[in-house]
Amino acid sequence: MAMKHNSRHLARRNAVQALYQWDITGQSVGEIENAFINDDAFAGVQRSYFQHLIENVPRQCQVLDSQLKLCISRELDSIDPVERAILRLSTYELLFRPEIPPKVVLNEAIELARVFGSEEGFRFVNGVLDALVNQKPVVEFKSGKHKEVTSQEWTNSDS
Repeated sequence: MAMKHNSRHLARRNAVQALYQWDITGQSVGEIENAFINDDAFAGVQRSYFQHLIENVPRQCQVLDSQLKLCISRELDSIDPVERAILRLSTYELLFRPEIPPKVVLNEAIELARVFGSEEGFRFVNGVLDALVNQKPVVEFKSGKHKEVTSQEWTNSDS
């Protein structure tokens, strides 16, 4: 029985593909966005969330990568590009979308890694994101303001 995906999951799924393309080809986000939106396969995708992700993940890439480097023992460039796209998108949601519970972010990332990543890529993605959630980042980036984050706020950000 095929799993039914909601429009936000489809937005993440398409965003991972778009971010992979951006990372590999160096094409502009606008070009990639237009190609995805004008594709018939885009039906059912939450367009606004897709656009939000592919515009903001590249914009915050330096912040995202610095957080990821705290949890990865090798260079980000050596990570499979699909898994790198999944990690960046998920890290963005963890840091900048506090209304999304970390558990949801991790589950989505694992599912995307199972679909697009290498055979054992989902285990790597899960390990990195679990470490990121458990490291209790010092700073949370919300609305451009920096704020100290307690471990309680970080792990219970489902409000």
